[in-house]
Amino acid sequence: MNQSFSESYKEAGVDVTAGYKSVELMKQFVKSTYNENVISDLGGFGGLYSLNSDKTEETVLVSGTDGVGTKLKLAFLMDKHDTIGQDCVAMCVNDIVCVGAKPLFFLDYMALGKNIPEVVATIVKGVADGCKMAGCSLIGGETAEMPGFYKEGEYDLAGFSVGAVDRSKIIDNNTVEVGDSVIGISSTGVHSNGFSLVRKIFDVNKENLNKYYDELGMTLGECLLTPTKIYVKSVLELMKNIQVKGVSHITGGGFFENMPRMLKDGVSLKIKKDSYPILPIFKLIQKVGNIPERDMYNTFNMGIGMAIIVKKEDAENAVKILEEQGEKAYIIGEVTEGNKEINIE
Repeated sequence: MNQSFSESYKEAGVDVTAGYKSVELMKQFVKSTYNENVISDLGGFGGLYSLNSDKTEETVLVSGTDGVGTKLKLAFLMDKHDTIGQDCVAMCVNDIVCVGAKPLFFLDYMALGKNIPEVVATIVKGVADGCKMAGCSLIGGETAEMPGFYKEGEYDLAGFSVGAVDRSKIIDNNTVEVGDSVIGISSTGVHSNGFSLVRKIFDVNKENLNKYYDELGMTLGECLLTPTKIYVKSVLELMKNIQVKGVSHITGGGFFENMPRMLKDGVSLKIKKDSYPILPIFKLIQKVGNIPERDMYNTFNMGIGMAIIVKKEDAENAVKILEEQGEKAYIIGEVTEGNKEINIE
């Protein structure tokens, strides 16, 4: 069941339902390229490719690709480019770890209106910082100078990562059962999604980005450019100690689009919204933009960057392990009967 639709996001120019239709229309072309080594379907958190077609025990490659999105517009306005690379890495490696894989390497792609070497180097340093956080190597990339296509001072940034996992350790959601617990790991803010709506709400310009908000304890721009948290090492450590049944990276589409991706048929989730602290930035966004609560949960991460399903009896220990890794983690819900609905109470 697809519950994901945000009227507020659509009014800001992003139609998630059009995205779903695009995927449906492209599926026949994508699947026409598959061979027996492909062991995942389109729409998951990572693409899985087996190097062994006989389905025996072996290492499976897991790949992911993404970009930073319109958050880049804020970096242009603030002339701040040192953290945007971490966002790019996070959007890829956090997806890869959802299926249990360790990221191995990363490549970046940067297209810009004018190559200013100092800016390019600053951006790539941020990419390298993100790779170190994820425990993977930055082994290459491409920088394309495209005058007349991008304005001078503007660029786009995307990335691609490959990880690996033993076939027996792939998280495929088949063990998820009614009564299991949902663990939420705190985000650092808006991360890298929903910025088309954010930009509309705050009428983003230099003056508005420099406005100080007491509830944020910093300027709006500083808060919004806080880089996406990379969860790889913490989640992999949890997987070493506890059976992890499902993992969801909460990105574009918020709870309603991403959480169903860690569920099998016949189950749903009940999420308790008062089980963890919602970050001040989301309260500010909702207030200033007069955004319905459902649209908030269908656009933003709402303070939860990763959601993980474990056995109920393992939930408290899972929180403890994650906290030992420096994370803020909470038991935020449970698995219930249903058809992949996300119920927020």
